[in-house]
Amino acid sequence: MERNIEIRDEYIKLGQAMKLAGLADSGVEAKLFIEEGRVKVNGDEENRRGRKLYKGDIFSFEGTTVRVD
Repeated sequence: MERNIEIRDEYIKLGQAMKLAGLADSGVEAKLFIEEGRVKVNGDEENRRGRKLYKGDIFSFEGTTVRVD
């Protein structure tokens, strides 16, 4: 499944992006998913919830791919 999220600022942090995309119900839940190594950013495993995502970045979690626009 593919989704897009739109940001107004220069970047969005990974944990916030997961919540915005509906992949996590809370920041705590997003943090756990990320720390468990279940999230990839631009094809690479990412374990920092503060990772900055910019327009054009892609992250994936459990079969869902999200593009930041």
